[in-house]
Amino acid sequence: MLFVGDDWAEDHHDVEVQDEQGKRLVKARLPEGVEGISRLHELLAEHLDEEWVDPDTGVLGSGRVVVGIETDRGPWVQALIAAGYDVFAINPMSVARYRERHSSSGAKSDAGDAHVLAEIVRLDREHHRPLAGDSPAVEGLKLIARTHQSLIWDRTRHLQRLRSTLREFFPAAVEAFTAAGISLADPDALELLGRAPDPARAAALSRSKITAALKRARRRDAEAKAEKIQTILRAPALRQPAAVERAYATITQTHVQLLTSLAGQIPDLEEVVAEGFGQHPDAEIYASQPGLGVILGARVLAEFGDDPHRYADARARKNYAGTSPITRASGKRTVVLARYARNKRLGDAVHQWALCALTASPGARAYYDALRARGTGHHAALRQLGNRLVGILHGCLRHHTPYDETTAWAHHQVTAA
Repeated sequence: MLFVGDDWAEDHHDVEVQDEQGKRLVKARLPEGVEGISRLHELLAEHLDEEWVDPDTGVLGSGRVVVGIETDRGPWVQALIAAGYDVFAINPMSVARYRERHSSSGAKSDAGDAHVLAEIVRLDREHHRPLAGDSPAVEGLKLIARTHQSLIWDRTRHLQRLRSTLREFFPAAVEAFTAAGISLADPDALELLGRAPDPARAAALSRSKITAALKRARRRDAEAKAEKIQTILRAPALRQPAAVERAYATITQTHVQLLTSLAGQIPDLEEVVAEGFGQHPDAEIYASQPGLGVILGARVLAEFGDDPHRYADARARKNYAGTSPITRASGKRTVVLARYARNKRLGDAVHQWALCALTASPGARAYYDALRARGTGHHAALRQLGNRLVGILHGCLRHHTPYDETTAWAHHQVTAA
């Protein structure tokens, strides 16, 4: 076997090739792209045994070349997989810990990291995950679902910044929209703030313009709400200096434009996510789970992937989701803690899934209520419920059957009885 450590950068790769005894066979810096990957294949070919290659197909045997690299995506990684190499995506935090075994001085270099990566896959690969054999369809769904989720997070951040900005110089706007039952993220609020981003221009807004904006957003009682908004906007209030107000008004308009753009892009991406989810063979099983709709189901599917051999058992899937706890034991002291080193996007999706399942599944609700009755906190109970739901999902995928409420919670119902 050959073991390759690949420390990648934007425009080059530092690689080190070792044999089974840890002897360095090759050390090189390769350019990114076709030229670099071709050179890597040539370097490895010089040390490959002819018996490792199938004479009929010319395909390299599995497990003959093992590569450690600190990423799981990109054309370079796909080229490594296509060549028949076993690729392990090593967490950079793990690499940093291994580096301390070779040097306690804190020194770091690209060539040194390539050596560490080669040592990891040679000596300790059983403790790391090889890259999953997910289908291109689910990889594409993951990219779209993650982008959709990122845009939602961006919208939340910009909305919080807009609110903070208004509180600094124009609190009447926040008060007016709140009194009318309108969120700052709503289209009519953004339209009015775009037209009048400061107290002076807001006070000059006519009631007809406010009413028209509310009607375009299909508000009920638009006239009454417009009167309430206008009254608050024209009420006497403390003001910032003119120059400061102009600066804040510019910032407000910027946030309004960004939020307006995001409001148009997010629904478009939702359609693409829904289309990709609906075309996947496992979509029916995911959609049958209580609390999983199209978008949330697509996120969970994309993050788990569809490689049927990726998770050896339900516990492995739970560990990857970050829902299973970790135990720290020392002497007579044992502490059970939440698992925070995890796939944060998947963890967020499972948390929302557990919350939605409370109203979609009587069994999930009863399980949550039992935890709360024992003194478990809300978020901890949701985490345990999510852990249970992930186990149920694993069983459904393993047996290719949709969710069944009675089967899923039969064990807990018997225990409770």
